[in-house]
Amino acid sequence: MSTYLDNYHRWLSSDKLTQQERDELLSIREDENEIRQRFSCYLSFGTAGLRGTMKVGMNAMNTHTVAYATQGLAALILKEDRAADGVAIAYDSRYHSADFAKTAACVLAAAGIRAYLFDALRPTPELSFALRELGCVAGINITASHNPKQYNGYKAYWEDGAQLPPEHADTVAASMQALDIFEDVHVADYDEAVADGRIVIIGAEIDEKYLAAVLTQAINPAAVSVVADNLAIVYSPLHGTGHKLIPEILRRLGLKKLYTVDEQMVIDGGFPTVEKPNPEYPEVFKLGQAIADRVGSDLIIATDPDADRVGVMTRTKDGGFATITGNQMGALLIDYIITAYEDTNTMPPDPYAVKTIVTSEMAAKICAAHNVTMYNVLTGFKFIGEVIKNHEAKGNYSYLFGFEESYGYLKGSYARDKDAVVATMLIVEMTAYYKAKGMTLSDALEALFERYGFCYETNVEIYMEGLDGAVKMAALMDGLRNDPPKTFGGVTVVELRDYKTGLITDCATGTQTPTGLPKSNVLYYKLENGDVIVARPSGTEPKIKFYYLLEGADRADCSAKCEAYQKTLNEMV
Repeated sequence: MSTYLDNYHRWLSSDKLTQQERDELLSIREDENEIRQRFSCYLSFGTAGLRGTMKVGMNAMNTHTVAYATQGLAALILKEDRAADGVAIAYDSRYHSADFAKTAACVLAAAGIRAYLFDALRPTPELSFALRELGCVAGINITASHNPKQYNGYKAYWEDGAQLPPEHADTVAASMQALDIFEDVHVADYDEAVADGRIVIIGAEIDEKYLAAVLTQAINPAAVSVVADNLAIVYSPLHGTGHKLIPEILRRLGLKKLYTVDEQMVIDGGFPTVEKPNPEYPEVFKLGQAIADRVGSDLIIATDPDADRVGVMTRTKDGGFATITGNQMGALLIDYIITAYEDTNTMPPDPYAVKTIVTSEMAAKICAAHNVTMYNVLTGFKFIGEVIKNHEAKGNYSYLFGFEESYGYLKGSYARDKDAVVATMLIVEMTAYYKAKGMTLSDALEALFERYGFCYETNVEIYMEGLDGAVKMAALMDGLRNDPPKTFGGVTVVELRDYKTGLITDCATGTQTPTGLPKSNVLYYKLENGDVIVARPSGTEPKIKFYYLLEGADRADCSAKCEAYQKTLNEMV
């Protein structure tokens, strides 16, 4: 069995490496820990594809590991006898994304599978749309979403436009294990593959069809025209793929006063104006806030580099700005969507919405009040897409909206991944609706609290980086599973849902019932007072996330409870 040093020397001596790659490996020859990190194992391939830091080595993102994964995906496609259907490929603004996308296209071409490669960077949801529009069997998107600049990733999609289902991801992973990364991976010449049609370049024609599909999801665009002369919106793509299509969709919606953050409209994989290009973080809005104060805007919008997540800051009563969390925006949007359909008498028959188990229950309360069915699924937008797919197959019910707490939203079934383009359009439409009533989104959120009760959601992340990070994460989850806490902050745990075993346990009686959801390494603790705490390892980063879904009299009440629960967790960890 090869050791990490064996693997290092094999890579170093391979004629498949460029001189620059070989020099990079030579530069770490005295750093055994770095060699161990890079060469003890390959990046694992799962339903989220690949994600890692960009450097030379097995356990990293580079042209060799991208080609390796694509050869595994090609094996799945050939096994399914779907080579003729082709694969759509997109990429974001990160360093090397274009090179990785081209590499993937060339591997597919060598395998006799047509690749439809975008001519420039595009949003993740457009990739989901494109593969469905083109009738492809699969899709590849080169992106690390909202991760720091040193990361990149490889997302694989199947024919429904959602990320690979577990059984297909397992098939790809097994195929990769049977391959030698240098001997069994075949790459066509790019220019030859383009010339003979094995690689087809796509672009503006898909943009137009995608934008048309997004625009059909506007419920009451007239709401924007009513206040268009007074409605000012500030937008930033955070140096990413939203720079072109989001301003365009807002113009088509009828928005007249759009102010972009020029420094962040620059496409740059180094993300020079932010530490992390994540719209969940208030600090990324700093430049936009200065513009908003100057132009009198009530709203600042930012999207992450691959434009599948959107964050918002809204004007408050004191004239400042406050972040609207992913949970809060999801509740605002589902409430607005339902209200707009009711106001225009266009509610489709048997409507339903979908959220994840770590997402605010306020959305469920809103749906219940309007006779809209709410489905709960595991974390990951592919599970939301699965619900849409199943309902479409049965030909029943009408999909209204799906969202997750991590700032991802989708209205419409033209795509099966979260879409910041459609979400931004709806947020602007909703903002216009409330502006006509003399309200900001902050006011609208307070109105929801008054009607449905105060809800507070937050999460705590525990990072476990390094070679033994995965082992530490597994040990922590095993401890929480095998010796579950009986109380948090002095409040009794009344129910434990273990999605890995698929069982819900009544802590008082010991009675067990099935969760009804696919198995996943997630622990869900329901407390006597109705609060919920969830533990879930991240699928893309070396961390465990603890979600707090709380209800209380007000923010101070919920904050106090959260502090007490976190104290219990800190003692356990």
